Amino acid sequence: MTHPKDTMTVPAAPAHQAEARNAPNHVPLVEVTRDGLVESIHYGSLIALNEDGSTAASAGEPDAPMYPRSSLKPLQAVALLKAGLDIPENLLALTAASHSGAEMHRSGAQEILKLHSLTEKDLANSTDLPYGVKEREEWLRAGNGPTRIAQNCSGKHASMTAVCVINGWPVEGYLHPEHPLQVLVRDTITELTGEEAAAVSTDGCGTPLFAHSLHGMARAYGRLAAADPNTNEGKVAHAMRRFPEMVAGEGRDVTALMRAVPGLLAKDGFEGLQLVGLPDGTGVAVKISDGGDRARMPVTVEVLRHLGVDGGSLDTLQSPPVLGGGLPVGELRAAQIFSN
Repeated sequence: MTHPKDTMTVPAAPAHQAEARNAPNHVPLVEVTRDGLVESIHYGSLIALNEDGSTAASAGEPDAPMYPRSSLKPLQAVALLKAGLDIPENLLALTAASHSGAEMHRSGAQEILKLHSLTEKDLANSTDLPYGVKEREEWLRAGNGPTRIAQNCSGKHASMTAVCVINGWPVEGYLHPEHPLQVLVRDTITELTGEEAAAVSTDGCGTPLFAHSLHGMARAYGRLAAADPNTNEGKVAHAMRRFPEMVAGEGRDVTALMRAVPGLLAKDGFEGLQLVGLPDGTGVAVKISDGGDRARMPVTVEVLRHLGVDGGSLDTLQSPPVLGGGLPVGELRAAQIFSN
């Protein structure tokens, strides 16, 4: 007799799940301790590249494709400059930002729009509350809800619509992958990373999202950080360094990192991404496999110390302690990644 479950029809997987891929060979990068016991481990991969392309440090599988998420924004900003974007440096830094949604960020995005006779209605990014905790609480206390300007990518989207006006491209549909703007963005990212996209998806804000390796992203950030300040790459890097509070916000670790190390370029991304470029052309890329945001900075600081970046300047980037009864009982610390 045939049991009913033996004849069960399993529904086909959705199209976006049809091609299963093997997970990268990630390794332990960050440990969470509680009273001396390792309670949790964050796995991931990383790479640091010298200016000549040689590997200064690596762990896991840095050549596996992944989605760089918002760490692509400085590269997207380079493409926008290629297309004629010409705005003050603080607004260019905002173009490359995942901002906290403070008043300076919201008014900055509005200014970009106003300079090009656009309004918030022209934006096609998702609506959201401010990303920063303090900024979100203040926004809600004022009786506000989700908007496109408050969303952390509004600076990028404002500049994307501005570039459409500058070039006579249609503003409507500017996020379509075959729109002239997005074709230019894709080609610029390919040029800077030195590799073709392994896959294409859609980011949380609606922008086309291209999969690249940590290797390629580290190469791109090294190029940006070492670029002549008169080039498009150098202009983006200089703006971000000069206005780190526009790239993230007060109290954010990316802002603190750029302030701590002169000449350092930094950008984070959702799902555990951290990218760094140093003025000598060194590029660093870190991916936390479980997407844990708390693990980005401990391993990034460890890599920078391994590269000889001043350890004292990095002491201001201590990770929040692990608490027990409101008191520190543990820490987030980099695993034993390097032998020396």
